[in-house]
Amino acid sequence: MKKFNIRKVLDGLTAVSSSSSSSAALQPGNRENDVIQETLQSEHFQLCKTVRHGFPYQPSAMAFDPVQKILAIGTQNGALRLFGRAGVECYCQHESGSAVIQLQFLVNEGALVTALADDSLHLWNLRQKIPAILHSLKFSRERITFCHLPFQSKWLYIGTERGNIHIVNVESFSLSGYVIMWNKAIELSSKTHPGPVVHISDNPMDEGKLLIGFECGFVVLWDLKSKKADYRYSYDEAIHSVAWHHEGKLFVCSHSDGTLTTWNVRSPAKPAQIITPHGKQPKDGKKPEPCKPILKVEYKTARAGEPFMILSGGLSYDTVGRRACLTVMHGKSTAVLEMDYPIVDFLALCETPYPNDYQEPYAVVVLLEKDLVVIDLAQPGYPSFENPYPLTIHESPVTCCEYFADCPAELIPALYSVGSRQKRQGYSKKKWPISGGNWGQGAQSYPEIIITGHADGSVKFWDASALMLQVLYKLKTAKVFEKARNKEEKPSTDIVDEDPFAIQSLAWCPESRLLCVAGVSAHVIVYRFSKQEITTEEVQLLEVRMQCELNEVDSPDVGGDQASAVTTPGASSSPQSSVPQTHPSTSSNNSSDGLRDNVPCLRVRNTPLKQSPGYQVELVIQLVWVSGEPPQQITSLAVNSAYGLVAFGNGNGLAVVDYLQKTLLLNMGTAELYGSSDPHQRQPRSPRKARQPSGGEEIAGTHNYGICCCYVGSGSPCHSDDESKHNFLERVKSKSKLITKSVANDFDARDNSFSRSRSSSVASIDKESREVISSLHFCDCLSRKCEVTAVASLWLGTSVGTMLAISLSVPSTPELRLQQSVGISFCGSVVRLKGGIMRMALMDSTGSLQPPAYECWYDLNAPEEEKERTRRRRPASPPSTQENQDSHYAVVCSEKQAKVVAMPSQNCVFEHNITENSFVLRADVVVMPAGICIACFCTVNPSYSASFLCASLPSLRPLLDVNYLPLTDMRIARTFCFSNLGQALYLTSPTEIQRLTYSQETCDNLQEMLGELFTPVETPEAPNRGFFKGLFGGGAQSLDREDLFGELAAGKASRSLAQHIPGPGSMEGMKGAASGVVGELARARIALDERGQKLGELEERTAAMMASADSFSKHAHDVMLKYKDKKWYQL
Repeated sequence: MKKFNIRKVLDGLTAVSSSSSSSAALQPGNRENDVIQETLQSEHFQLCKTVRHGFPYQPSAMAFDPVQKILAIGTQNGALRLFGRAGVECYCQHESGSAVIQLQFLVNEGALVTALADDSLHLWNLRQKIPAILHSLKFSRERITFCHLPFQSKWLYIGTERGNIHIVNVESFSLSGYVIMWNKAIELSSKTHPGPVVHISDNPMDEGKLLIGFECGFVVLWDLKSKKADYRYSYDEAIHSVAWHHEGKLFVCSHSDGTLTTWNVRSPAKPAQIITPHGKQPKDGKKPEPCKPILKVEYKTARAGEPFMILSGGLSYDTVGRRACLTVMHGKSTAVLEMDYPIVDFLALCETPYPNDYQEPYAVVVLLEKDLVVIDLAQPGYPSFENPYPLTIHESPVTCCEYFADCPAELIPALYSVGSRQKRQGYSKKKWPISGGNWGQGAQSYPEIIITGHADGSVKFWDASALMLQVLYKLKTAKVFEKARNKEEKPSTDIVDEDPFAIQSLAWCPESRLLCVAGVSAHVIVYRFSKQEITTEEVQLLEVRMQCELNEVDSPDVGGDQASAVTTPGASSSPQSSVPQTHPSTSSNNSSDGLRDNVPCLRVRNTPLKQSPGYQVELVIQLVWVSGEPPQQITSLAVNSAYGLVAFGNGNGLAVVDYLQKTLLLNMGTAELYGSSDPHQRQPRSPRKARQPSGGEEIAGTHNYGICCCYVGSGSPCHSDDESKHNFLERVKSKSKLITKSVANDFDARDNSFSRSRSSSVASIDKESREVISSLHFCDCLSRKCEVTAVASLWLGTSVGTMLAISLSVPSTPELRLQQSVGISFCGSVVRLKGGIMRMALMDSTGSLQPPAYECWYDLNAPEEEKERTRRRRPASPPSTQENQDSHYAVVCSEKQAKVVAMPSQNCVFEHNITENSFVLRADVVVMPAGICIACFCTVNPSYSASFLCASLPSLRPLLDVNYLPLTDMRIARTFCFSNLGQALYLTSPTEIQRLTYSQETCDNLQEMLGELFTPVETPEAPNRGFFKGLFGGGAQSLDREDLFGELAAGKASRSLAQHIPGPGSMEGMKGAASGVVGELARARIALDERGQKLGELEERTAAMMASADSFSKHAHDVMLKYKDKKWYQL
């Protein structure tokens, strides 16, 4: 008999009950989803990098192709950046990540050789839009120190640390058996090892003579044919570089004591000339005082004038603190050009690629640690060229960035027109000399703008259309404030040690051109765009007192009276909540016990401010110190031009400001926003005596609602004694300083080890149980369940996962808007999620993203008739709804999950758990060409890598979920941002922006959109030798290197010296891949043959059986006929 299990029955009933309730909860969503047809599918998504902008981080080497006009820069992390004309850039990366120590172009061949610090050589193919490695050669027994590739030669000279020289065939990337050993090069002329090879070059007039420079100061002129040294030159000081005169009779060496020695090739006994360019010449004829090393020298001749001698370094030791200099010696004149950063390398650009002709230098490319400068040698004063590349991203460290795709078409020309007036003067009038390559022919034509905020308070607007980047306009927010001339004048109210003007977050409305920035000193500035220049006599200032009071009750109940008071403008319940002012306040107010009170962190200037065309200050909002406590940094920011409001929040609460009337509408703690329905358990706290503000009178129409409750920790109560107050204050100060330093100084060592951070806006909040306003969103919606008509609303999300709604009553006409105050009423909590809320958006009943209402841009300083003609408000309200019917949806994404909530019923129709063990760093609701989706950038614990997630709307069906990159740097998490049409970007280094796409359409068109580096160009003709030089043999002598270095003449090199590795772009690599495919085809063919053979055997067996059956049938028929007429008894 089968046993009866009552537990299984109960479990089954529970499962049936839960499944039925779950399906009932999602039933409205399913019904709506039948109406909203989702068009996005997984095949619409693909993640790939597009382009990289900015200055190469930590550059280490440089090379130039004089025919193709292409510049290559290598970095210490193995990156390779190639630059052509403006808009033609390319980024490549060596897999090993080792530093690039030298670059050599195969001139006009579309190829580049890179030498890395791990003793490997790589040959890059530049004839394709995305360069690839053709060959690699890894040395195992010797360290590479120098490389030299003669013009129009396929043999590459490799100098090593042991002092030997090996020769590589760049076509096959194989070593030649021809080796120049150091002991044969110096023989008995030196008793010690000469050191590493620091220079290799061939005589411009005789390719068979090779000049080898050793570090110790020893130089050898080697005869390649006779395999012996012709001349040896010795000097007491170490050598850093060598340069030839184009006639091959003289060469110049730069030394570690700041001297230049000029040698006659046929006179090795002593230098023909010794000079110290920056040394003081003693009057008694003694040797000049030693100077700093001359790291590099170039000797270039001109047909119609004196030769140029260009060098870096060599300054006197008494010039302490002087910046790096480039010295240009031309005839009797010497020009010393100071640089902003240390010099990494420089190259003289010449008219001819042939070393045996007059060089005719026309420019010098100087690679600095953080900049690229090109100097015009043909104009007096040596002016620099205007750099067309976007290499000034890091001019001040980037602290935040935003990305806007598909902007209004007239926006970029407007920004460019005002930004063109900011350009520096004094540049060379000639065209940029690095002019190789061609632009891409992509079909992506929508306008794109990138906005970057910087540590010095500046904001830059960039044109990012068509995979290019060009600066449009620069705004300096620090002009609004007074600057301390020295440390003594620095105000004691600063909450940060460095970069007090750093931009922390920004909000921008492209349609109305309204800009709002929040700084680390707890200040918010509202800007309007104008084409007219104005002078502001007095900057409008509004000081806000957002204080953090301690309460004794467990669950503060601030509903009822206070909630109803909000709807009545002019109500004021407690004077300690805010102190708004309309005039600048520069005096420091102290409370009775000596603590700072009602004092802002920065002082707004009290003198007239001249504002150029562009963004002009409308209002400055500053949070003030409260009873000795500094203001909390702002964690969320939103602005709306249609309502004329700006909202911001932090760890203390929420503030809403009317920037049209310059008044404070709302200043309330986070706990009070819940009213009586606060779901959180508040810890008991000791009371604090309310302080009466000492500065400024309140403005009519402002609201102050109760006290803001702040709770520290989750354990024992924090009493208000002196010790606990001091500890809390020091903790806030230290955390504030730490975050600001990490933002402004590009993250020190402890920030590079990735630690959990909720978002860039909440990163400055200490890990306490304080509820922070983490997200804000203006919209026209139905925020209450009983509403049938959409009204202006403000949604706010908190760090504990609660979404709250506030209803706004905005006067209908512009005239009433300036006369009447905006009414505010609280709608309570809408939905709760796991983790802090990152993003909120509104979707209508058709599945389209509903953007916030905005006012079209008009010039506030223009004539009245023009202003009225252009001023209009674009409504964004969804259609009204009937009672008990949902008409739009709220899309909410937190650190852990995403939800779609039907409005106004506030029913959760769809829910998706994004992650359990990790968290979302950045999320946004974006418009794709085929629909809308929610995009998330997440961490993946415990590997600390990053993943990329896209989900459809409204069903939150996953469409893309891929691991993207190792997340070892907080910079990526802080600067990552999404944009519409499948675009995104992040700051991959302190100086570079990496753009990527998650759109399949963009990935398919990427090859067409990228520029071409290599273009077919004829190599210039070789210089004419002349009649007499040809007759008497005075011209350049050629050399058949194949006869010397080929396998027949030199033999094979040792296999253990270096290993050849075919690259993915080489013929061997393609053959290997093809052989793999061929192997698979062969195996499939063999299997097919075996199957056919077996089928043939089966067919033969079947035929034999059929024949046997036919024979049996015939015999059976004969037997039947034989016995057909016989009786049974006759058988």
